[in-house]
Amino acid sequence: MSSKLFRLLAFVALILCMTVSEGFAASQPMHKLNYFQTSTIQKDGQDVLLVEIGMNKDGLEYDVLVKPYMQNRLIINLQRTTPGKIDRDIPLKNDLAKRVKIQEVETGRTQISVDLAHAAVEGSSYNVYTLPEDRKAKKPYRLVIEVMSPASAVGGKVEGVKGHAIVLDPGHGGSDSGAVGPDGVTEKEVTLAVSKKVQALLQAGGARVIMTRETDRDVYGINATDTQELQARVNVALYAPESELFVSIHCNAFSNPAAHGMETYYYDGSYRGQRLAALLNEELAAEGGLFNRGVKTANFYVIKHTNVPASLIELGFITNYQEEHLLMDDAYQDKLALAVAKAIGRYFQE
Repeated sequence: MSSKLFRLLAFVALILCMTVSEGFAASQPMHKLNYFQTSTIQKDGQDVLLVEIGMNKDGLEYDVLVKPYMQNRLIINLQRTTPGKIDRDIPLKNDLAKRVKIQEVETGRTQISVDLAHAAVEGSSYNVYTLPEDRKAKKPYRLVIEVMSPASAVGGKVEGVKGHAIVLDPGHGGSDSGAVGPDGVTEKEVTLAVSKKVQALLQAGGARVIMTRETDRDVYGINATDTQELQARVNVALYAPESELFVSIHCNAFSNPAAHGMETYYYDGSYRGQRLAALLNEELAAEGGLFNRGVKTANFYVIKHTNVPASLIELGFITNYQEEHLLMDDAYQDKLALAVAKAIGRYFQE
């Protein structure tokens, strides 16, 4: 047999195998969605929303997506499925999620999107898995989506904050990136992420939280002077007469990448500010585990000009390679947030 004929026969055989394989796959029955139920359960002392979507057979293949530009939407793509007769747009009367949408995005692929009620989807605020048929409970094989609050992911409710009002100030934002780490992590994204986790914890504990910013934006506006921007942050506390504390969250930076550790600041002469800074320092040292650079005084604008006890936190050095990676780690941010929230709780209790 000539080499040309051999290659031709091999190519024909490959095409036939692919055709048979595709034909076999196409002949496999679809998963037909036929069941939808939601319920709320208690897990580790926190409410968890269960979304159960049943189907006519097992062996479901799926993948979970979280898109940066839709941070409050959890997306699950189901392979070889058809939506069946269940509702396609289901509003939820729940504090954890607002809506579930089910749509066939292309033949054989169904997309489920869950709009969460809190600010952003985080790795520890949801769980997706399948369960076998439960004939006793009259439930089919099903996909289960668990939705937890960010507070439950980072340690539950914080004692001592109920009824209190706290201003959180995520440093920088918008046109001001703040310091930038060696791998490009920006201070503004770390401070916002940690502040929102603190916000969730405090709110879960019954506090009112006033944020100087909740998105990546300038507080005063683009092209503002430093004083205008900083005063705009202070004004958030000044114009909220019920506010009791002001906590500004930052990351440190230095020309020497070996610089490391965390520290907290207060304005000299403020006894209550000193006490707040000391509590924050203690909790950050315990939870974060970084080198403790201590409690210090400074004339930072936002802690000097507020009308309530104030502290500025430097979570770590973003210009230090190891600390930059820690500061962007979701689990480590949970620890930092818990430390800040616990310190605030202690401030009102002790």
